Parts: sequence; structure tokens; C-alpha cells
Amino acid sequence: MKQYLKDVPETLLIPLWARAAESKIDNPIVVDDKALEMMEQIDYDFTKFEGSWMTQTGVAVRTEILDREVRAFINKYQNATIINIGCGLDTRYFRVDNGQICWYDIDLPEPIRLRRKFFEETNRHKMIGKSVLDFTWIDDIHKTGPILIIAEGILMYFTKQQIRELMYKLLEHFPGANMLLETMTPLIAKNGKKHETVNKTGATFKWGIKSGKEMEKIDSKIKFVDEWNYYDYHKNRWKGLGLLILIPFFRKNFNNRIVHIKI
Repeated sequence: MKQYLKDVPETLLIPLWARAAESKIDNPIVVDDKALEMMEQIDYDFTKFEGSWMTQTGVAVRTEILDREVRAFINKYQNATIINIGCGLDTRYFRVDNGQICWYDIDLPEPIRLRRKFFEETNRHKMIGKSVLDFTWIDDIHKTGPILIIAEGILMYFTKQQIRELMYKLLEHFPGANMLLETMTPLIAKNGKKHETVNKTGATFKWGIKSGKEMEKIDSKIKFVDEWNYYDYHKNRWKGLGLLILIPFFRKNFNNRIVHIKI
């Protein structure tokens, strides 16, 4: 299955590789058999990512955190509507589905065409092939219950202005929704060319914040709820970084987090 993905769309293959690689080791943080299946069928040189242990660990940790928080939301609101923006080849729906939720996977047309080779739509699981910044996708959402928006591995590729535009649209159309988003710090974004896997694609980081609390600066309606630093999980997997993350400056300026806000 030959694929032609460039720049940001190509980055969707990084977490796919990471989840598949994690699934093959002893005592994995997450197991994703579907990722293994997809990787075997996609004609792409995944060997370029081999040995990228920090990326593998980071993706595994963020998957664990997001799975946990999404499950908690669904357990609280069994008829929830989940909007997964920049979904790539994410498989979370199949791990957390309770048989009642409605789930929307949204990404650019190329990634969605690739998703359709592996997944079929149902009445409760829809795929929308549009840019997240093409806000007509909002018209395709049919709300059935409390809303949770997931933004995993996407917002760091947007400019600050694009982030603001997106958040204003979400505030306008989904007031009261909860949102789980992945963030990185400004220093990591600035040094993105040195990233061990993203630097092997044509993508560049453009946005970062030091704390999820900064999301409240976009609009007074946005309320920070919580955040989870990747370094707080599976500390034995961070190798030499285990000592560095004890240094306040490093911990504050070189980390990725999952941030929970309410809009």
C-alpha cells in the first residue's frame, strides 16, 4: 500500500510506528495490535524511526494518559460525543467505545483516505476529511450528549493565531465542552529541527506554552482544569533524562503535557 504523505500529514506515521514498536517489547505501556497491522500494510520506510526511544516512550505515555481520561469522561457521560481533531491513524475509539458514544475522527483528506483503508464508518463512528481550520467540519457534527474534544499531536504545528481562531470557533459552537490537548514548551517548539523523529519529515513546530494555564489567556471563557507531565509516568523508561527531570529548569522547559480545559 504505497502512500504519499508530506510535511505535517507524514507525522501521523510517527505515533503509528511508536505504538506498534511499544506493542512488541516486554512490559509495554500500551498495546496496539491494530497499529502493528497497519504498519505492516503501509509502504513506507519506518526504519528511519528505529531507535527513537524518547518518541516511543512519549507517544506511549500520552496514549496511556489520554485513554485514561477519555474513559473517565465516557464513564461519566455514557452518551458522550467525542471529537478527535487531527486523528491521523489513531485507534483510541476501539479501545474506549462503550457501545453508546458518538465519535468523529477529523483530519486532512489524505490521512482520512488512508484511514478508510483500515476502518469502516458506522452510525456512531464517523470520519471527516477536512482541515481542522476549514471550520465547515463543525456542520458535520451531530451532538448527542456532553462533548469531549481531543487534540493529540496536532496543535504544535499551528501558529499562535491559528490556535486562537480554532479556540474561538470551538467556544462559539461547543460551549461547555471539555478538551484534552497535547502541548509542548516554547523551547521544544523552537528547537523542533532537532526532534529525533519529526526532523525526518518536512514538518516544523510552531507553537508551545509553558503551562496549560496559559490557555485561559486566549479567552476568559476557557477554564484550566488539570494537566499531566509525561515525565511523571514510567520514570524508569526515561533513561538518562531521569536525573535531568529533577532539575526545575529542565522539567519546566523541556516537557510535553496533556492539558484538560473546559470551554
